[in-house]
Amino acid sequence: MFSRHHRKTRILFAISDVALVTMAFLAAYRLRASVELFQRGFHLDASLQFLIAVVGGMSWVLAGRWMAVYDRLDSAEALVIIRDGLRQSIAAVTTIVLVQFALRLDLSRAFLVLYGSLGGLFLIVFRLNARAFYGSIRERFGSVHHVLVAGDGQKALELGALVDKASHYGFRLSGYLSLSPKTQRIGGKPVYPMEQLNELLQSQIIDEILFAVPPEDVAKLENTFLLCDEQGVRTRLALDFFPHVNSEMYLDQLGTLPMLTFSAAPHDEFRLVIKRVCDVMVSALALVVVAPLMAAIAATIKFSSPGPVIFSQERCGLNGRRFVFYKFRSMCNNAEELKAALAHLNEKQTAFKITNDPRLTPVGRWLRKFSIDEWPQLWNVMRGDMSLVGPRPAVPQEVEQYKRWQRRRLRMRPGLTCLWAISGRDTLDFDTWMRLDMQYIDNWSLWLDWKIILKTIPHVVTGKGAN
Repeated sequence: MFSRHHRKTRILFAISDVALVTMAFLAAYRLRASVELFQRGFHLDASLQFLIAVVGGMSWVLAGRWMAVYDRLDSAEALVIIRDGLRQSIAAVTTIVLVQFALRLDLSRAFLVLYGSLGGLFLIVFRLNARAFYGSIRERFGSVHHVLVAGDGQKALELGALVDKASHYGFRLSGYLSLSPKTQRIGGKPVYPMEQLNELLQSQIIDEILFAVPPEDVAKLENTFLLCDEQGVRTRLALDFFPHVNSEMYLDQLGTLPMLTFSAAPHDEFRLVIKRVCDVMVSALALVVVAPLMAAIAATIKFSSPGPVIFSQERCGLNGRRFVFYKFRSMCNNAEELKAALAHLNEKQTAFKITNDPRLTPVGRWLRKFSIDEWPQLWNVMRGDMSLVGPRPAVPQEVEQYKRWQRRRLRMRPGLTCLWAISGRDTLDFDTWMRLDMQYIDNWSLWLDWKIILKTIPHVVTGKGAN
């Protein structure tokens, strides 16, 4: 399905969620109000009912947006729809509970359970039947969108198959245009010579034409594109000029100049802004909470070994930007000078890691095990040098040794924790670190960030995988 149809579908699903969740609220409220539990009735004023209904609707939609549920609803399998509906409902009800505590409301737990259960049930049932429902509405009230595919190769056949697959959205494949037709029909659809296009546009309903032609043939089709432009027929060109480039492609604009953009890292500005807001809020709150402990740790470091309390070092951040990285000093004061003498003990390729590093102080060994030495990096997060989640920041000397494919990890803001930190930490080899960082970049979402944060907590508390 085209991205504009995909955006429209996401909006429709969000609107349907609000309607279904409102129905769930009314049903849950009536059910709970009609039953006395432990001689306790349940009643909410009209204004409070309205508030909870609005908060509920917003919570479900924001949870769906946050988890990218709406991005896959039009093509998801049944199990994925059920899983996403349950996760979305749990997140939404959790938000409502937090709002209840913040506003000091007295909501029945039975009501909240009913609300969440019915909301999830209504969403899942609707989504499982949404495709048939959407198709039925389109058949009754919509119009068929007729599409021609121009091209002779495998890419043209793939495009034709995709159009056929989107038939429930009203798309109809009218046939193929060929530069040198050798067959009369493909998959039951007629094949027309390109020279016949003008006649086809006058004799048939053609809403748009998809071109899947080799790069060298595009210039030859200038008159064809002009013909379509003059008659108001929408045209699209399949861009597979660089088939081995895995970047996401999208069209942007610089002034009035259209720019075809290749992005090998997340570029959704809306979600990236939310990520940054979460970074600032969580790091600020964490600094306030752990400030007394940090003061005690600083005093312990100061009195246990000579040297500064904070160790600072230049690291590489987003797109290679240099910044000063902070952590509690966990090694002896001359650790950097001893590094060359210990190079033969290094266990990693490119990165420098030694199990039971002799430079660690007794206090530092304990700080390292539970990642307490990383706490000052909350200030780096506040400043924008780092994020809560992202590839760990490397020293410039390591970056200089990176293979070409490994440098892509610099396209994401470095983080306090990352995917490999919950997958083995220091027990993993360097290439596995890099591949897990690429996996994080390729699959990034706000939900993935929070999943990594939540999984990091037990690893840090137990010291699992730390050397």
